[in-house]
Order: sequence, then C-alpha cells, then structure tokens
Amino acid sequence: MFEFLEGWDPWEQALAAGLFTWGMTAAGAGLVFFFKEVNRKILDGMLGFAAGVMIAASFWSLLAPAIEHSDSPYLGGILPVLFGFLVGGVCMRMIDKFLPHLHPGAPPEETEGIKTTWHRSMLLVSAITLHNIPEGLAVGVAFGAAAHGEPIGGAIALAIGIGLQNFPEGAAVSLPLRREGLSRKESFWWGQLSALVEPIAAVLGAAVVYHMDVLLPYALAFAAGAMIFVVVEELVPEAHRGGNGDIATMGVMVGFSVMMVLDVGMG
Repeated sequence: MFEFLEGWDPWEQALAAGLFTWGMTAAGAGLVFFFKEVNRKILDGMLGFAAGVMIAASFWSLLAPAIEHSDSPYLGGILPVLFGFLVGGVCMRMIDKFLPHLHPGAPPEETEGIKTTWHRSMLLVSAITLHNIPEGLAVGVAFGAAAHGEPIGGAIALAIGIGLQNFPEGAAVSLPLRREGLSRKESFWWGQLSALVEPIAAVLGAAVVYHMDVLLPYALAFAAGAMIFVVVEELVPEAHRGGNGDIATMGVMVGFSVMMVLDVGMG
C-alpha cells in the first residue's frame, strides 16, 4: 500500500510523515469552526488515548528496535538504550523548566518555565508545541532507522499513530483559545501552528540517524525517553484535571491497543 515511499530518501519520507501529523493537528484545531467547546469527558478520553498511543509507540516503535540495533557487549546491549532514554527525558525536563507554558484548563498561576509577559494564548500554544517536539523527532528517527534495515511499515505505523493522537491535541489548543476570546480563525491558526515543529523535527531526526548510523540506538531511545516524559509530565495530568480519571484511563488502554496493533501489524 505504501510501496511508493520506499523509493524516497529518508528525509523525504520523514517530511511527508511530519506534514501528515501536522495536518492531523490542524484537523483537530479545525473543530473550533464547529464548536466553541468539547465535552470535558470526551476531551479527557481523547487525551488519555493520546497518552496510550505515545506509551505504546515508545516501546514497539522505538525502544525495541533500539535494543536490536545496540551492539554494546555489556548487560545485553542495554547501556546505549538506557543512556539515550534518560538523556531524552532530561532534555525534555530542561525545556519544560525554562520554556514558558501553561497547560489547557490550568489557571494563570500555574504557568511553568521562566517568568514572561507572554499572553495566556501564547502560553497555551507553547505547552502543546512542547508535546510535538519529541513526536516529530520520533517519526524522523523511525524513518532513518528504516534506511538501516528496520521495516518501513513500522515507521509508517508510528506516523499514523502520532497523527491520530495529534487530533485531540489540536482541539486542546484551539478550543481554549476560542474561550479566551480569540476569533475562530485566530484560534485555528495558533492551534495548527503548535504542530509546525513536527515536520522540522522529523527531518532533523531522519537526517542525523541516516548519516550517523552509529547513533541509531541512542536516537531511538532518546525519542522514546522524550515521549515518555511528555506523557507523564503533561498528558496524564491534563487528562485527569477534569475529574474524569476512569475515562482517561480507558482512553490510555484503547490508545495503547491501537498503536500496538498498528505497529505489530504493519511492522
């Protein structure tokens, strides 16, 4: 079905996948043209779904291939994977610590990062942009890995999974902005713009892995660590903020299952 992609360079594959995931965010942000708000239970379930997809993708699409490609003689080859995973989490922690951002639904006093005069709308966009950096990187690294022998179906499955979970993230930006008083067009603009970093990060990830294959296990694990950080630090708390923990948890289970089926079935 996707055989035509095999003739493309890895960076071209990553760019196409990044544009797809950005487009799914834009589609989610487009809900603002039809609704001013979404039922909180539905939104929490969708955020849980996004978290489940990212957890499953971190293992099936990133950590498992990283372990296979590791040639370290120590501890079954796990050291490069462990190092990359922890560095990915630490890097996201540093970005989270210094980048000003505010999670959707949070009061202004819960603004994180360095002090800033940014408007609330910009802080909301910044929070979702923070989510999208590791997602784009993961997609790019997966296509770079495909150039070194990994099945391209796994990379495509990852891009589809990330795209699916980007839909609620787009809505999680545009709808709060609409409630803040922005017009529908402005809310959509900022919502889709939050994911523009994904194709950029995807191309960067693919290029690094393709030209420096020795970094493959580190890069795969780095992307996984960054994604797990986002899930635990951002998505899970946001999904539980509305008091719908059971719905969010079931969303995680469904998201994990969908991504697992995609990756195993296509990889």
